[in-house]
Amino acid sequence: MGRYHHESIAMTIRPTSYIIGFLIGMVILTATTVGIIAVLRIDWSGEGGSGLSEAFKYDLQKYQKIDPALFHYHQVAEIPINMREPRAIAVGTDDQILVAGDKLIHVFAPDGAKIKEMALATEPYCLTVGNVEHAFPGRLYVGMWDHVEVYDPEGTRIASWPTLGILTSLAIAENDVFIADAKAKIVWKCDVDGKQLGHIGRRADSPDAPGFVVPSPYFSAAMSSDGLLRVANPGAHRIEAYTLDGHLELFWGQTGERIETFCGCCNPSHIAILPDGRIVTAEKGIPRVKVYSSTGDFESVVAGPETLSPNPSAAVETRDELRLRPVDVAADSHSRILILDPAAHCVRVFVENEK
Repeated sequence: MGRYHHESIAMTIRPTSYIIGFLIGMVILTATTVGIIAVLRIDWSGEGGSGLSEAFKYDLQKYQKIDPALFHYHQVAEIPINMREPRAIAVGTDDQILVAGDKLIHVFAPDGAKIKEMALATEPYCLTVGNVEHAFPGRLYVGMWDHVEVYDPEGTRIASWPTLGILTSLAIAENDVFIADAKAKIVWKCDVDGKQLGHIGRRADSPDAPGFVVPSPYFSAAMSSDGLLRVANPGAHRIEAYTLDGHLELFWGQTGERIETFCGCCNPSHIAILPDGRIVTAEKGIPRVKVYSSTGDFESVVAGPETLSPNPSAAVETRDELRLRPVDVAADSHSRILILDPAAHCVRVFVENEK
C-alpha cells in the first residue's frame, strides 16, 4: 500500500496573501449565513407559511383523488372497535375476525357480532391465527413489541418466546411461524415451539437476497396458498416471494405516485392474501388499499382517502405516526377484505363488485 509523501516548502507570505485569505473567509461566512437562514425558513411542521415557492412543497393532494372506475369493491359492513388503539387484525377459524390492541384481543363472528375478549399480558403489535392447515388450528400467535406470546383458542397463554427485535408481522405455514423483525430487517423462521430454524432476507446469507429496507416499524409478511411467503420490502416499494427455505422466487413493485405504484418513504405497510392468491396491499401517507395479482399486476382499488381516515400531508405521517396509525388488512375464506381503520375505530368489510 503506497503512502503519500509531504514536503514542507518555505515561502515568503506577501501582504496581499492576507487580503486574499480575508476575502475568501468573508465569502465562506456569507454563504454559510445564507444557508442557515434558508434552513430556518423551512417549515418543518408541514403546515405552510415557510415562504418557499410552491415548487418546493411536498403536496400530495393531487394524488388523493382516484378514478372511480378503478374501485372494484364496495363496503358492506362496519364493525365498531371499542379500543383506544387497535393495532392488528387477523382472521381465525370459521372466519372469525380478531382485533388486537390495548392489552386485549376482541373476537367477532363473521357478521360482526362480538363473541368474546381475551386479556393479554402487554400491548400487542401483530397477530396471526392457526388455520385448518396449521399444526394447531385456532392457536393465536401474538407479536408483542419484542417477542411472541402464544395463546390457545380460549385465550389462555401457553408460551412466551425469547426476545428478538421489533416485531411487526407474523405469518404461519403448517409447522412454521415467520416473524418479521423491523429492527433486524429480516424474517425469522421458527417452529411451533418458538425454536429458531433460520431467517430470510439477510443479504450476506444468500446471493439472491436483496436485503430488506425497513425505514420505519412497518414490515409485513403473509403466507400464500402457492406455498410462498410474501414479504413487503417497504423501503424498496415492492413485494417479494420466498420459499420456506429463504430462496427468493420473484418480486414486483415500482416506486411512484401513480395508483398502480407505491409512494412515500416505505410502502406497502401491510399485506394480506386472498384465497385465490391475489395480494391485498395497504399504504400509509396516502391511505389506500389495493389488489394485485399474485405476480404483481395491478387489478383494482378497494378503498382510498375518501373512505379511510386520510393523512392531510406527508408531514403528518412523520410527525404524528402514532396518533394516525396506518390501516391493517386481512382476508377471509369468502374473499371479503377486512380493513382495520384505527383512526375511525372500526373494521370495514368490503366485497368485490359483481361482474
